[in-house]
Amino acid sequence: MSYLDNIRTFVRVYELGSMSAAGRDLRISPAVISARISQLEDHLGVRLFQRTTRSLTPTEQGQSFYRGATEILEAVESAEAQIVNITENLRGSRYIAAPLGVGRRLIAPQVPDFLKDYPEVSVRLRLTDRKVDLTTEGLDLAFFLGQPEDSNLRIRKIADVERVLCAAPDYIARRGMPKSGDDLLAGRHECLNLRFPGATEFQWRLQTATGPKRFRVAGRYESDDGDVLTDWALAGHGVALKPVFDIADHLRSGALVPVACDTPPEPIQMACLFTHRRRQDPKTRLFMEFMIERIAATIRRQDPSAPPVG
Repeated sequence: MSYLDNIRTFVRVYELGSMSAAGRDLRISPAVISARISQLEDHLGVRLFQRTTRSLTPTEQGQSFYRGATEILEAVESAEAQIVNITENLRGSRYIAAPLGVGRRLIAPQVPDFLKDYPEVSVRLRLTDRKVDLTTEGLDLAFFLGQPEDSNLRIRKIADVERVLCAAPDYIARRGMPKSGDDLLAGRHECLNLRFPGATEFQWRLQTATGPKRFRVAGRYESDDGDVLTDWALAGHGVALKPVFDIADHLRSGALVPVACDTPPEPIQMACLFTHRRRQDPKTRLFMEFMIERIAATIRRQDPSAPPVG
């Protein structure tokens, strides 16, 4: 096994925190992972990890070697990117994460076209509305809505996505048409809330005559799955705050209608996150550019007045 492969194995063990996790990520057995780490330690003459039956902790030498190892891999991947003919020789797996609505409506439908053009590439799509960690979860690229918290990652903005407050016609017939964010407060309406990990309250940022304002909303319905909120809204259970692309078909059919139009929601940023090292990989870069172009086309079809994307 090559020295470079051993370095790649060490980096994944370091980032994922265990040999079993690295084995799953690299599609090799923990025994092979352990052998590669041992070979690397023998070559360097130091211990890179302190091992117990329950934990794996990098030593001081391991922490120092990780910094140099990532630089080595970045240099190799950058050199490969400069010479590889990516339209003919692209191969390998990419691990992609996205929120449920973004993944189902904007990304998943485009994956077959990407794989048709690049038959030796595999796409592993992970859909979740929770926050993801690119490093610990072995992800190459993560699409998201909103503002990221990790400033160490690289961000590629895709678009400012229009959003809408919406409800079913039968809900409006029962509870009345809310005109503004103020009408949604004090229990006058049932607000359907998306639960994020660690969130202590629900706030909808709406545009008012005096500028953007945060409205603290409440309701008996909450979920960590945006599609569940859409289903509840369609069933007439309350008012949902949704990206337009996510419910465009329901708006066109009249199954959902805009409400509180005097104080519409602020647009939300759609972007993708990646580490500097992943950005150098031709597979990651090509998949990102492919998806940005397709997302732009989809958003323009749904809203011809939308500004250019990308």
